[in-house]
Amino acid sequence: MNDRPHLLIVDDDREIRGLLAQYLDKHDFRTTAVADGREMRRVMERSHVDLLVLDVMLPGEDGLTLCRDLRARSQVPIIMLTARGEDVDRIVGLELGADDYLAKPFNPRELLGRIKAILRRAAHAPRDPRPESVRGFSFGGWRLDTVTRTLTEDASGRDVALSGAEYRLLAVLLGSANRVLSRTQLTELLRGRDADPFDRSIDVRVSRLRQILGDDARAPHIIKTVYGEGYVVGVNVVSD
Repeated sequence: MNDRPHLLIVDDDREIRGLLAQYLDKHDFRTTAVADGREMRRVMERSHVDLLVLDVMLPGEDGLTLCRDLRARSQVPIIMLTARGEDVDRIVGLELGADDYLAKPFNPRELLGRIKAILRRAAHAPRDPRPESVRGFSFGGWRLDTVTRTLTEDASGRDVALSGAEYRLLAVLLGSANRVLSRTQLTELLRGRDADPFDRSIDVRVSRLRQILGDDARAPHIIKTVYGEGYVVGVNVVSD
């Protein structure tokens, strides 16, 4: 059995696909390179993929659409590639659930370093509870189903839509119930890379989750702020 991590490269540029596959093969990875979303799905249906290198600009379904769809059913780590340099593309990609983002042209050594960092953290810290071990969480009048990725309000029975980033943040917090997680820890768990000390995206996502849960921002009781430390779930969490 081949125990080398399997990387799936999705890029419509044949030369880039070939160069990346050759470079990563030399660094003890097993690679498969395809040109579009249809081929990507075919590979993922028949083999296990440890990490996806996904170009934004693809024929047919673009990389952002594929990232969003993947996050609805899979937690495979994703690094987005793009020829664009605008911040909006990076932000949208991360909000849709990408773990990291690299603008073309880039040094293959930088991509290699980011791949290794993401896989290293993924091996030691689950990105969110796995359906086979935790089916769902009940907390503070809500239930989060980790298989269907559905958030349901107990009182009304209504389902609330969550983005991929919101789902993963809530799942990680619930899975660590009663344990304070710092912004740095949350960023590394969710993105698989080192945290930028000036990055406040976690704060924005916590604020959004509080709005969804009806948690008073001035005196939250579901997701509490521990000043100088981070965030913690302040209600009883029951997993099943």
